[in-house]
Amino acid sequence: MLTAASTGGASSLPGTAPAGRHWVNTWAAMPQSTEPGNMPPAPFTQDKAVLVDSTLRQTVRVTVGGERIRLRFSNAFGGAPLPLTSVSVARPAGGRAGTAAIEPGSARPVTFQGSGSTIVPAGAQAVSDPLPFRVPAGSNLTVTTYLAEGQASLDITSHPGSRTTSHLLAGRHVDAADLPGATPTDHWYFLSGIETWAPARTDAVAVVGDSLTDGRGSTTNGNDRWPDQFFDRLLSRPGGAADTAVLNQAAGGNRVLNDGLGPNLLARLDRDVLAQSGVRWLVVLEGVNDIGTAPATPAAQKEVAARLIAAYEQIVVRAHAQGIKVYGATLLPFGGNEMYDDPAGLREESRRTVNAWVRAAGHFDAVIDFDAAVRAPDAPERLLPAADVGDHLHLNPYGYRLLAGAVPVRLFR
Repeated sequence: MLTAASTGGASSLPGTAPAGRHWVNTWAAMPQSTEPGNMPPAPFTQDKAVLVDSTLRQTVRVTVGGERIRLRFSNAFGGAPLPLTSVSVARPAGGRAGTAAIEPGSARPVTFQGSGSTIVPAGAQAVSDPLPFRVPAGSNLTVTTYLAEGQASLDITSHPGSRTTSHLLAGRHVDAADLPGATPTDHWYFLSGIETWAPARTDAVAVVGDSLTDGRGSTTNGNDRWPDQFFDRLLSRPGGAADTAVLNQAAGGNRVLNDGLGPNLLARLDRDVLAQSGVRWLVVLEGVNDIGTAPATPAAQKEVAARLIAAYEQIVVRAHAQGIKVYGATLLPFGGNEMYDDPAGLREESRRTVNAWVRAAGHFDAVIDFDAAVRAPDAPERLLPAADVGDHLHLNPYGYRLLAGAVPVRLFR
């Protein structure tokens, strides 16, 4: 039997350290099954494999900073093992999101159990070894991956709604200062999390949602989704944001009750929230897609509203069991949207029923009233015109700023 003495003591194990510090996710992206239209562009998708002998360079924006990091790669939806031949991290040129260039000399190799390569089994994830690499709060980080063999399947894991440009180039270029001739694509592949070794006072808030949180209508490479802009508020408060990470665990088209683009929220809650490092709070802004895709009949809308409320109760119970506070966000208006608005206003009635329950005392630990922040004063079933991206469902960067401004900072300490 192994004992602390025979293994050198728990404090000497990789990834452990004296009391007072812990791992906290500083960035995350919800893993999804990749649809045909979101696969790597030609020639990086072949008949039976992707990214063979290819370099993939991606940038992500971390939230809290740190002096030591580790990476998480997901093969949750892969149809075959994922062989990562070599991985590096670096500082992007000029600190910019979406650039193919890195600061010369800043690249550092990433290892897995001491090896420069690893194979991620189908359905699994891989966590890298801790790497001494300083990341300032709110900065961009470049992760470059080379796959010599590629992945031998057309079922792969990605986050299509990256709103950030990645770059693909044939051959091995993990340490290259730039990737001239690379093919750009606005998706993230395989990478699902960055963690930092942080003081015990540092915690994370996970945000679950759909395209409104994933950032449809935001600026590509602008990092102006509402969770980004909320983090900017945290960063600017006295003392900075050294103690609160913001994790965007949303996906366009996602639903609470049924699978859509990605597993339903009840199915993914464990993976995307409860299993994330350092989560202390959860914000739930999801349900519009459930209401909008349910038939516009009285019976169907009554049922979907009741089931959403029951689902929220389940989410609270499951999160509370892990010591996580849950903040409910009211659902935004969609009046005038071609797909979701109905002439009889049945879906609007469901939205108001759900929002009334969210606002009522005793259901969530706190309420964030996003509906009030972006609805038109003279037409509360519609978005404020200045915030509307144009489809009467999604927001522009100004609208996302209004959401970010509606979140009480005091809830996160």
